[in-house]
Amino acid sequence: MGLRPGRVVRKIERPWTRVSHHRPKISYVKGVPFPKTHQFEMGNKKGKFDSTFYLISKEAVQIRDNSVEAGRIVATRFLEDNLTAEGFFMKILAYPHHVIREKPIATGAGADRYSQGMAHAFGKPTGTAIQAKVGQKLIRVQVNKENIKIAKKALKKLSLKISPKTKIEFKVS
Repeated sequence: MGLRPGRVVRKIERPWTRVSHHRPKISYVKGVPFPKTHQFEMGNKKGKFDSTFYLISKEAVQIRDNSVEAGRIVATRFLEDNLTAEGFFMKILAYPHHVIREKPIATGAGADRYSQGMAHAFGKPTGTAIQAKVGQKLIRVQVNKENIKIAKKALKKLSLKISPKTKIEFKVS
């Protein structure tokens, strides 16, 4: 089954979960998939940079881990092409903790009978997501003063890959 559209999981809701007080071992979601993003720090980790940019969420939404990974690849590649790997430091500040669960959609003969009566189906874990709040810092990029425009453009390219409206905040250290 393919990936469902991002609009399906954008809205933040408290997940419908089962909490057992009598048998707490069965109270968690089994088989949580690993997030697609494995690398949270890119570039020169030990470098001294004088300009810091933050990508900040303007709305409260869920951001899928695969969209964060797509944005990370685009921004890192743009920064490495225009600067070297030693000319910047980028860090993803938010971690995808929230487990996305989906109810399987039935097709074929008898699908209408299968789909009835499952209003609160728990679903199977299909991925993870970041639950971003308004004003939450999602990503940090550090560069030197002569590379400010490149860092802004990289964050702009990254913001096109993720779902919330974002703003770029700038700090000189």
